[in-house]
Amino acid sequence: MGTLFNAITVIVGSLLGLLIRKRLPKRFINMVFVALGLFTIVLGIKMALQSNELLLMVFSLVLGGLLGEWVQIEKRLEAGVDRLKAKSKIESSKFTEGLTTAFMLFCVGSLTILGAFEEGLGKPPNLLITKGVMDGFSSIALSAAFGIGVLFSVVPLVLYQGGLTIFAAYLAPFLNDLMINELSAVGGVLIVGVGISILEVKEISIINLLPALFISPLLVWGFA
Repeated sequence: MGTLFNAITVIVGSLLGLLIRKRLPKRFINMVFVALGLFTIVLGIKMALQSNELLLMVFSLVLGGLLGEWVQIEKRLEAGVDRLKAKSKIESSKFTEGLTTAFMLFCVGSLTILGAFEEGLGKPPNLLITKGVMDGFSSIALSAAFGIGVLFSVVPLVLYQGGLTIFAAYLAPFLNDLMINELSAVGGVLIVGVGISILEVKEISIINLLPALFISPLLVWGFA
């Protein structure tokens, strides 16, 4: 129920953002990009500073990046998104960027993991409801800047967050507080990269770094 509530807030927020976007001059939309980029960087830095194992963070990012490049995650994702755009007859140039940026902001963080575990273990989904309200407001700004791609981020949001909730009872015995903390910190570094891309300072292949999120808990388990 927490994930469904989260999905509804993102849908409503995205639709509101699309309505606002049609009425905003381009210079206002550009300012939204600047504000979103700066906020994203600050959010990522705040999350990254939670790390107590900086060396493991570096190894997670390096190994995750190499694995992502080898598998060519971004290339495969773009091909899938292009097929989705073709079937949906969507011509937004910001579609892919909006979808991936929204997914990173909505799903990479401690609230996602802790909230999924909270509900998965049979407790009220208080954390996911809180996260849903935050994501709803964020999606207004994101869709105003990136367009309809933010709305489609609901699909990976439901699959990832809902799947994590369903399997929380099986995963909980294998994840401790340190693992969750370091995973969130690695996610913060990736979010900083998203912010840099939004500001167009440098184009960073964030998608190919995503395996770092799975490698981080393994390294914590093995070495920390």
